[in-house]
Amino acid sequence: MKKLLLIFITLHLFTAKAVADLDLYSGEVIVSSQSSADRQQAIPEALIRVLQKLSGRREMPVSPALDEALENAERLLVSFRYQNVERTSADGEVTRQLWLVAQFRASEVDAVVQKAGLPRWQRERPAIQIWAVMDDGFSRQLQPVEYDYAWETMERVAEMRGLPVTWPVLDDEQIQLIDMSLLWGGFTDYLVERGAPEDGVAIVAVRREGPLWSLRWHLADGEQQWSWRNNDQELMYALTEGIHFMSDQIASSHAIAASEQDYWSMELGVTGLNGSNDYVNCLNYLQNQSLVTSVDVLGAEPGRVNFRLHLNASPEDVAEAFNRGSVLLPTGQVDDNVYRYAQ
Repeated sequence: MKKLLLIFITLHLFTAKAVADLDLYSGEVIVSSQSSADRQQAIPEALIRVLQKLSGRREMPVSPALDEALENAERLLVSFRYQNVERTSADGEVTRQLWLVAQFRASEVDAVVQKAGLPRWQRERPAIQIWAVMDDGFSRQLQPVEYDYAWETMERVAEMRGLPVTWPVLDDEQIQLIDMSLLWGGFTDYLVERGAPEDGVAIVAVRREGPLWSLRWHLADGEQQWSWRNNDQELMYALTEGIHFMSDQIASSHAIAASEQDYWSMELGVTGLNGSNDYVNCLNYLQNQSLVTSVDVLGAEPGRVNFRLHLNASPEDVAEAFNRGSVLLPTGQVDDNVYRYAQ
């Protein structure tokens, strides 16, 4: 029976609930009311939230281009709405907040990013799977429910920074088969070997030490790994700072510097397009890539369509983005720019 359970875990352990899809061109700000005065004051701040998500920068550098954009933020606005949000504090008190959700025009905001000399965090962002394990002095538990308010805080901060995150969803039997000592030790390889995503898994070990919450973080993103510690008297503040640091590392490792953003082009062939639906889906995929400005169709031959991509980053960056996905797979042909459509 235990062997059967182990097989089951290998196949199904790491299904996860994802945070709501990130809208990189939407900025959310708390407001006091739905008055036009409060809205006008909040819209520039909402634009800053969008620029943070697009660039991966926690702090925006001072620049004339950024100042001009903030002064004219309403001109970049597509739409806005309000939503009421309930937040739970550590003592269980529920507070209600009014949020302004501002949607900005993507093309014009992209131009602000480039004019302000900001890096561009690629839009294709695999989710980081977070494993939160807490030591209460008697046992170690995975994401105890009594601290849901703290895990929700992590999600909110990650969403604000443009970092998609997920949580493992396990039943009691599956949890029993997790080696908590390895999890507490921060062995991300242990999780990856058992099916956690290779392109993003994090372990945060949490323990109360006197008046402080002490946190130890381990983050693995492909071949890159980071470890750090932080603490605070409030658990939510400690988790918030940890998520900010995580976002900084992931964004910087996947961002394209302003100096590398230019106008490029590349040609590529795509095979495996079996019919008009495949062709349309492939074209939509290419056009929706954040590094692709526009797409030209050069021609078609049996089993293959040839495209020219106009880019805002180098062809190497675009090829890397394709390789991280599952839609276009390299064929291994002598011509490196031939991919197989795999949807």
